[in-house]
Amino acid sequence: MKEAGKSGKRPLDRLDMSLALDRKSYEKKLRRLQERLRLIQQSYLFSGNSAAIVFEGWDAAGKGGTIRRISEALDPRSFKVWTIGAPRRYYLERHFLARFMERLPPNGAISAFDRSWYGRVLVERVENLTPKSRWQAAYREINDFERMLGDDGTRVVKLFFHITPEEQLKRFERRLTDPLKRWKLTYEDFRNRGRWPDYEDAINEMIERTSTRHAPWTLVAANDKKHARIAALGEIVRCLGRGVDLAPPTLDERTLAAARDEFDLPDSLLDSLAGRTE
Repeated sequence: MKEAGKSGKRPLDRLDMSLALDRKSYEKKLRRLQERLRLIQQSYLFSGNSAAIVFEGWDAAGKGGTIRRISEALDPRSFKVWTIGAPRRYYLERHFLARFMERLPPNGAISAFDRSWYGRVLVERVENLTPKSRWQAAYREINDFERMLGDDGTRVVKLFFHITPEEQLKRFERRLTDPLKRWKLTYEDFRNRGRWPDYEDAINEMIERTSTRHAPWTLVAANDKKHARIAALGEIVRCLGRGVDLAPPTLDERTLAAARDEFDLPDSLLDSLAGRTE
């Protein structure tokens, strides 16, 4: 995992694609990070904090698997996953950010975007789906949008999952031969491979121009899925938990009074669950 920055190489070239994690270490770290996510969600519910997690990456890079590990840990009442595809006509007739504004998390909630507003400078750019002047303007518009979210109290975490062309082809083959995964494979996956250099250039420029102080990109070396999941979850926990009180919530007096009536518990225990009254 590496936060985007400046060096002589372009962002994707700076990743160590050999990084891997054994299963025992993976399972231990996954349990710890999932428990941390539960504490963060609980804190957000009471504090009113909110967060938007952006997942971008190559086809078959492991975004969906990582999102599933987050979903396993969180209560769906305040965690929403938005899978972003091509916009319907209603949104084609409006500013490209309009449909994402409608999907931002309310106070106390966390939203994950499986693909995002960055489609403007990726697929729409490479496939000539929007005029050059409009996707070029999108870098500034996106930076302003994410700054606005931060100013309004929404934390933005942006992850890009990078795999090599060779690893992607192996995963396509596994999808083809696995009846339970075959639905994931489409003609578009193969067609996009033919434009790898174009997409790679668009991705690098996206990272260079939209990795900002208030919303930096984190690049995830994803040739090994276990390493990628832990790296991504670790960054999410770090960003969402920074400066957040993760202590268990206290209870209001009416709830405590009802508990005293119903349960034969020590007064000291119930007193410890009360909030500050002064």
